[in-house]
Amino acid sequence: MLDFIKEKVSCWENLKHEKRPVFIYGMGDGALKIMYVFNKYKIPVAGFFASDEFVRGHEFCGHLVHKLSELEEKIEDFVIVLAFAAGYQSLYEKIKNIAKKHTVIAPDVPVAGDGLFTYEYCLENAAEIQQVYDMLADDDSKKVFADVMNFKISGKIEYLDRCTSEKSSVYNDIIRPSSDETYIDLGAYNGDTVSEFISYAKDYKKIIALEPDSKNFKKLVRNTENFSNIETHNAVAWNCDTCIPFDSRNGRQSSVKKSGVLSQARSVDSILDGSEAGIIKMDIEGAEYQAIKGAENTIRRHSPKLMISLYHRNEDMFKLPLLIHSINPDYKFFIRHQLYIPAWETNLYCI
Repeated sequence: MLDFIKEKVSCWENLKHEKRPVFIYGMGDGALKIMYVFNKYKIPVAGFFASDEFVRGHEFCGHLVHKLSELEEKIEDFVIVLAFAAGYQSLYEKIKNIAKKHTVIAPDVPVAGDGLFTYEYCLENAAEIQQVYDMLADDDSKKVFADVMNFKISGKIEYLDRCTSEKSSVYNDIIRPSSDETYIDLGAYNGDTVSEFISYAKDYKKIIALEPDSKNFKKLVRNTENFSNIETHNAVAWNCDTCIPFDSRNGRQSSVKKSGVLSQARSVDSILDGSEAGIIKMDIEGAEYQAIKGAENTIRRHSPKLMISLYHRNEDMFKLPLLIHSINPDYKFFIRHQLYIPAWETNLYCI
């Protein structure tokens, strides 16, 4: 069982026993999350550095923020811990080039929820993880699943590099949208994924887009006003129609939190009221499980194609596929990873 998991020691344990100086690349929420784990594991941090344009003689967490070139002049060999996400080609290539000269580790810390993704965590959930691996529909999916698992444990970016594929292959080879389908976008942000869908679908029956963040929602409405037959909702995707606390950050990482402001929540089943959906996409910052439950009747009766983010919570990689399988066992399951460090943009596709 779990023979596809080759990494047995977490990046945190390796960093704890690292003899070379360890520098964190980046500042902000990601660096703070990593520092929290460093303190837990008693990992010493030698300092911080940032891209040249962000270095202005300031401090972060009590350390002067350096330029990479400054460190390279002073220190012969050191380890770099990446503390931000790289989701576009030029930044991705920049990090890969740095990794040619230095050991670069990109720790996996969950976007939502607690805990760390370690080999021990995999052993605790071995039966479910193995079940998902075994039910994947093609070898590419199994390779992506294994590579992402090994990355999440080790933080080694080469695992992501070798399993990255283009979004176009998902639409052209797996989803294959048709002109008679209704597309539901949960977590529509500013309309970018609606536009992406239209670029591949060309034609469609209807679009229903949900975005809970008020500022993002205004951008969504503005950016899609020229699209035909589109319905927008300023609401959280959830398992029922209710009001729940929502933390609005005016960006992609707005999420359901106890400290948030009460906001409207809708379920897919309620919105559709028995109508059919052709494609449902979910990228909702850790609320995917609840949203799937809220689309249970639609998934069971109509078998819409599903595009589900698998990277917000540690358990998403196995809990979400198994939930969908329990609702509708007729689906075929595919997993793909698009260009991103860490393992964001690892998605499940059900057809």
